[in-house]
Formats: sequence, structure tokens, C-alpha cells
Amino acid sequence: MDVPSNLKYTKTDEWVRVEGDEIVIGITDYAQGELGDIVYVELPEPGRYLQKEQAFGAVDSNKTTSELYTPVEGEVAAANGNLVSAMELINTDPYGEGWIVRIRATDLSPLDDLMSADEYAAYRSDH
Repeated sequence: MDVPSNLKYTKTDEWVRVEGDEIVIGITDYAQGELGDIVYVELPEPGRYLQKEQAFGAVDSNKTTSELYTPVEGEVAAANGNLVSAMELINTDPYGEGWIVRIRATDLSPLDDLMSADEYAAYRSDH
């Protein structure tokens, strides 16, 4: 299981990277491995306003559907349109080209409650 040290992690298996006043969200290597081949991705519309911990989309695989949640309040700055025609990017490059959404956060302080890479690795080894 790949867990980059420069990211934050949620208990619902999203990773978060801060870039200025925006955060980039994707699903973790663990999550994509558990889901298997991705067959559909529901992306949010840019401009949509999200509340903290609100579902903004979903990832479907042959095994199950997994909703995606934002750890912060803010506006959708962009969704990864490349996933519409290349959903496999989530499986092949979950921390790079497989990113899902960028959110312009109103407040980044909720990210302090997310797990570090070591904490996430320990969490996943216990669950």
C-alpha cells in the first residue's frame, strides 16, 4: 500500500493535498485496490458549493459504489475531466493523474484533524 508522506488522509480513504487556498482530493491507493477496476466516476460541477463532510461524487467499480466526501467547506474549483474517458487513472495513478476534484476552501483548519501518512497506514492496518 502506497501512502505518500506529503498528503493528509480521511477515514473514508480520500487523500488531500493543499495547493495555495485549494485542496486536491483523490482516493487512496488502498481504496482503489479494494474497489478494483473503476467503471464510473461521478464528478461535481465546478462552482458547486460544498459543506464540510458533504458527499460530492462517487466512484463505481464492479464490486461496489463508494461516495466521496470533502473534509472542508468550499467551492468546487475543478473536477478532473480526464477521468470521464480514462477512469483507469484512478487505479494506475491515484495520487497523480487520478486526482478527482479541486476545492477552493473557505477555511483550511479542518485539515488539522486529518491523519498523517503514518497515522493512515496504522489505521488501515487495524481496519
